[in-house]
Amino acid sequence: MSSLFRNLRIHQVFGANTDVGKTILTTALVRASAWKNVPVHYLKPVSTGPIEDADDRHVRFFADADSKEVHANCLFRFDEPVSPHLAARLSNRQADVPSDEAFVNAVAENIRRTAQRISRLSHMYVETAGGVHSPTLSGTTQVDAYRPLFLPTILVADAHLGGISSTISSYESLLLRGYIVDLVLLFKDAYYRNFEYLTPYFSERGVRVLSMEPPHKRLANPDEERAKMDEYYSRLAPDCLQGGMFDALDHLDDCHARRIAELDSVPQRTSDTVWWPFVQHGLMKAPSDINVIDSAFKDFFSIYNGHKAAIPDSADTSLLEPQFDGSASWWTQAIGHAHPALALAAARAAGRYGHVMFPEGTHAPALKLAERLVHEGPGKGWASRAFFSDDGSTGMEVALKMALRAYASRNPTPSVDGLRRKGLGILGLKGSYHGDTIGAMDACEEGVYTCEWHDGKGYWLDPPTVSNKKGRIVVSLPPSMAEDVMEVDVGSLQQAYDVQSRLETPLARLYRSFVARALEKLKKSYIPEIAALVLEPLVMGAGGMIFVDPLFQRILIDVVRASGSHSPSGSAGGWSGLPVIFDEVFVGLYRLGLQTTGPLLGVNPDISVHAKILTGGLLPLAVTLASDSIFRAFNSDSKLDALLHGHSYTAYPVGCEVANETLSIVEKMANGGQWDGARARWNASGGSKETSVWSFWTPDFIDKLAKLDIVDEVMTLGTVLAFKIGANTEGYRSHSAQIALESLRLPHPEQALSSAPGGAPFGVHYRTLGNIAYFMLSLNTPSIVVETVESRILATLHTLRD
Repeated sequence: MSSLFRNLRIHQVFGANTDVGKTILTTALVRASAWKNVPVHYLKPVSTGPIEDADDRHVRFFADADSKEVHANCLFRFDEPVSPHLAARLSNRQADVPSDEAFVNAVAENIRRTAQRISRLSHMYVETAGGVHSPTLSGTTQVDAYRPLFLPTILVADAHLGGISSTISSYESLLLRGYIVDLVLLFKDAYYRNFEYLTPYFSERGVRVLSMEPPHKRLANPDEERAKMDEYYSRLAPDCLQGGMFDALDHLDDCHARRIAELDSVPQRTSDTVWWPFVQHGLMKAPSDINVIDSAFKDFFSIYNGHKAAIPDSADTSLLEPQFDGSASWWTQAIGHAHPALALAAARAAGRYGHVMFPEGTHAPALKLAERLVHEGPGKGWASRAFFSDDGSTGMEVALKMALRAYASRNPTPSVDGLRRKGLGILGLKGSYHGDTIGAMDACEEGVYTCEWHDGKGYWLDPPTVSNKKGRIVVSLPPSMAEDVMEVDVGSLQQAYDVQSRLETPLARLYRSFVARALEKLKKSYIPEIAALVLEPLVMGAGGMIFVDPLFQRILIDVVRASGSHSPSGSAGGWSGLPVIFDEVFVGLYRLGLQTTGPLLGVNPDISVHAKILTGGLLPLAVTLASDSIFRAFNSDSKLDALLHGHSYTAYPVGCEVANETLSIVEKMANGGQWDGARARWNASGGSKETSVWSFWTPDFIDKLAKLDIVDEVMTLGTVLAFKIGANTEGYRSHSAQIALESLRLPHPEQALSSAPGGAPFGVHYRTLGNIAYFMLSLNTPSIVVETVESRILATLHTLRD
């Protein structure tokens, strides 16, 4: 986890290369701190080479050997003077080489112990080994391995030949991973004079540069060498306590103070300036309720707690604490926050393209993404075209335009005019939600999300739902469908989602009859004219995490398509009955453990929309896929027949490149066995990966959760967990779930210490939908994090029960 203490100023020291004077300059910093009577702590996480040459010994001797204010420590020591990953491999303790998580936890624990020991303002320096990308013990490069700690950084520049390039490259590597570089230190080499170039370079970027005289060439006589080095350090940190490294100390202390002051001021400034979405500002009690996110990494936010009255403000209490991102940041996260591969992909495309015009043009990231989505991804077997837009809501606007035009083109009337086309509507399900733009709103019934301009254009059926009620997997029928039998047992989760085997059941016949009657009624008496079927397959997210019976959605599609005179979708004649739109913005690309929902339902759409996971939570992008028959409705010799819809950032190269990188990572997980354990726990390992259902949440947890008195029902698929608190009928207006889970936000000291980055207890950030509580994982959330979150949820609900 990130660490920030009021009375412990910590900086991590990275080198632009090996042999750049990192230890010498760090020693001078430690010595300057000690001479200012500031307790100072030096940590060398990994040391390689003979003990007599160890950096921590050098620091302890030259910083101020007699001072009780200097503390030097090393966590992992290896004899071979080679790269840490190789030294670990060559040692006879290879079996004890820690993982990246254990390594970072050890560093974080040392920082915590240090903070607990201090009684007044202190300094701490964590010196890395070699260059920025030198490997750690596991082989992961340092810049990535240390990232969970997110410590403010000192970069020691390279004064040698080629040092300008290596220094700038190191700096950019740090920036790409979000590091805060507070200071650049380097030697004044009289021949190469890199400092003359690097000083203005970094100054223009707001980074302070201090250059120091270089040390002498090492002397052969040990006694003479020690005396000469002591004399050298006296010049860098003189007795007058001014100049040299004392300027560096003042600057670093100022950076530390300004960072805390900035974080202290953020809540009130936000409260005075920002208008949040989906938030009633009148219910915000005070600025202390604001979640100040200082950084994020993997599944966790690093939040500032210094403005919260409930948190003791003491020297040994970190002002930053980890918080599990329980909503996957509004369902966007797929592989965790700040994934370095995605940051590099974004930089790669930004550096090559920035943004470029797309109409009548193309570029590699967009073409690659379009081809993989159409031919290998969710469009495989039915789609022929990919249309790019900005986000899920605009992607749905595009889908609606496609479907309505296709319908109007195939169903002309003798007096075709604009009025008839404007009166076309859609068929959907109650509880659906397709975004907040006006057109997407109009594709939903009146509800809490709609605005004054809302003009719902369509008809919405009340869907049957699947849920786990006290250990039983049941389908709950709405009153409009059945008055006597309201619940039907469907066996296991696997049986509930085995659509093919349920097609000839009595429930399927009931669904066919219900849908046929509804369509007949609409044809005779309903205005507007229904022109498309729009569905959120399997789960309707914002409407309350409604797990729709997949059999009902399959029957609905079949009956709708059979109602037309044209041939079924996928054949030469294209779509039949009504164009079918799948809104897979939320559920697609493995959110539910499936790449796409079509194979499970046994039918493909004519149009589908994809976003959120598409770019791994890094930036917005949406793609609307369409069949060839839909595309042909717009294809003619007249420009007025074209799809006259677009966005300034259509096919944004940065978004497309990030999407391609995300899909590569996700597909590797899907096909590489990473999820096999979770699939096996849900008895899904023997089935087709395209149709079998399973969850990253454990079956035992779901069983315990479902049987709690306070929980009315629970459901899970893939990364998604949702449960209803009580039988509350207020829906979205209810605060029951929010209130019930409030204590989850606070860290629990007894939880497993290794489950969060840095090994610290963490709170859980969550969002609710009225009386529905939901939680979401990434596709690579470690099992120990899942288990810890599960135990926290159960403990919180048990407390309410007791």
